[in-house]
This record gives sequence, structure tokens and C-alpha cells, in this order.
Amino acid sequence: VQLQACGGGLVQAGGSLRLSCAASGGSFRLYNVAWFRLAPGKEREFVAGIDWSSVSTVYLDSVKDRFTISRDNVQNSVYLQMNNLKPEDTAVYYCAARLGGRLGSRREDYALWGQGTLVTVSS
Repeated sequence: VQLQACGGGLVQAGGSLRLSCAASGGSFRLYNVAWFRLAPGKEREFVAGIDWSSVSTVYLDSVKDRFTISRDNVQNSVYLQMNNLKPEDTAVYYCAARLGGRLGSRREDYALWGQGTLVTVSS
């Protein structure tokens, strides 16, 4: 399975973006999927995750109530709806996946990574 992330762009503070992570080469259905981000001068951090069944979701505290992770296993895709964006959300966003297991928030919990998509929020 390979991951392809897209949907980034330039948006003003308070605006919205929807990131997509599409899987190819196999079914996404049994994979836990997460979004991480890497901002200049900072370490890569977990943003949100969803388990394979969509029963469990986890969010970084600073994005709760603003970001929503969801998935469509028919479309083999996972989405990150980002509302009320802030300049501090500026980063390259990566999707990552793991076949089964627990829904983790550590980088090492995920074996598959897509290329990043840049989100820039202007003040």
C-alpha cells in the first residue's frame, strides 16, 4: 500500500482546508491512519488518528474542536477537515498508516508514510 496526501495550500487565519490521504496498491480498510505535521524548527508531531473501524479517533489538544479526521473505506481515503486555521498550524502535513494494532500517536507506531502536503496559514 502506498499513500498519497494532497489538499494543502495557502489560507488566511480562520479559513478551512481539507486534506486527503489516498491509498493505492491495496485496501486501506484494516489500517489505522494518522496525520502528523512538521513545522519549521519543530519536531514532527501527531495531529489526529483514526482506527480501522472508525470507532476511535484521537486528536492533539490544540486542534480539538477545529480538526476532524474521517475515512471512507470505499474510496480508500482518509480526510482531515481543518477549520478555524491558525498561523501556528502552518506545517507540512503527512499521513501515515499501520495495519491493525492499537491507534498510536507516536511516529514509530506507523510503518507507511505518504509524502507531505504543505499548509500555510497567513495572519
